[in-house]
Amino acid sequence: MMRLVVTVAALLALAACGEKPQTGYGIKSDVPAFQGAQDPFVVSGWKPGDKDSWEQQLKTRTQHTQNDYVMMK
Repeated sequence: MMRLVVTVAALLALAACGEKPQTGYGIKSDVPAFQGAQDPFVVSGWKPGDKDSWEQQLKTRTQHTQNDYVMMK
């Protein structure tokens, strides 16, 4: 009887170690990031679909809002 309990416990422990396959459902990688969303919450000065405008907004955001050295002054 003890052998059966140990066997069942071992099988349950091993079954919990299984990993589900990771798939990219819902990810649309066929659209470039600069195409963007067409909603009212986008930052002013950025024109959806304009790659140069997208890159300029990234540079501006990096320098002014995500740069800790600038914020420390």
